[in-house]
Amino acid sequence: MGWRERTHEDTYSDADVEQRLKEELPHWYLENGWIRRKYKTSGWKATLMVVNTVGHLAEAAFHHPDLTVSYAFVIVKLMNHAAKGITDKDFELARKIEEVVMWQPGKEGGALEGTPDDPRFKYIKYD
Repeated sequence: MGWRERTHEDTYSDADVEQRLKEELPHWYLENGWIRRKYKTSGWKATLMVVNTVGHLAEAAFHHPDLTVSYAFVIVKLMNHAAKGITDKDFELARKIEEVVMWQPGKEGGALEGTPDDPRFKYIKYD
């Protein structure tokens, strides 16, 4: 069965996880049974903003990642504990985290200009 035919609670093989990450979440990687992403920040305040954002999204989804938090980065690790592997829940939450944390409104051309290109206001180190 290919990854597109699975149910939401089915776990994926490592090969299927790697393929989905390559197609859908290229900055995420598989390591020791978890899908992971390291978000680099410009310092402690920015790190806390990322942690709070991930926390809000995880609680709203009722699917909770493990986090490694340091001065200038946050590592998000997802794995479905109940299923003991990677499921659709992990991919969906990873996509939402990626969408929100890496959002750059200034590139969308709307009224929201985004963070000024000034070191005093930088917080996320965009890929």
